[in-house]
Amino acid sequence: MEKIERLGLETAREYALRAITENIQSTALEPGQAISENEISSFLGVSRTPVREAIQELHKAALIEIYPQRGSYVSLINAQYVEEAVFLRKVLDIAVIEEACDLATEDDIKQLEENIALQEFYLEKDNTQKIFELDNEFHRMIYVAAKKETIHHMRRSLMIHFDRVRTLAMLTVKDKKIVDDHRIMLKAIKDKDKAKAREIVEKHLNRYRVDQEELIKTYPQFFENT
Repeated sequence: MEKIERLGLETAREYALRAITENIQSTALEPGQAISENEISSFLGVSRTPVREAIQELHKAALIEIYPQRGSYVSLINAQYVEEAVFLRKVLDIAVIEEACDLATEDDIKQLEENIALQEFYLEKDNTQKIFELDNEFHRMIYVAAKKETIHHMRRSLMIHFDRVRTLAMLTVKDKKIVDDHRIMLKAIKDKDKAKAREIVEKHLNRYRVDQEELIKTYPQFFENT
């Protein structure tokens, strides 16, 4: 488990939930790994109660399995949950980028350009973790440009199922087309080209299907029914 810094205004429960969630998303807590309330509470420097509450919340989101008398485990990657997450994201991302084509300001464009410049920098450094973070931030910026940031926040729990596949893909498959896709998305927004924006978002999200086939071969123990 990797240390996640606590934010100033976070309650112990909010911190525990965010820290465990981010570790599941990044696969620092691997699919199938046993987790201990005592160990996590000690590691994070909080009491067991907020950790227990966070585990219960993630159990509801199907990210942690709780077995009486056996303990708690990070859920294996469920292909159906991933498929549903991609479906939801595709529907939302296409609609949102079309809105961004109409609503993006010069400042929005500038921030997206700066994000891509950082992606290119870390691509040269082969820093997959930073690229993953910048990828997430790039798409959040598009939601902000489209005045749909609340929707971006609401879809987060389901997206974690997909994000685990994305994380493994970046670490294993290392598909460098992701930054190229982002350049094309930004150009479509700048040109107000909704058709091109829709086309590249769909292509971008369809890449995971090839990645997932490769990942199941590489990490069969991380996936359900493999």
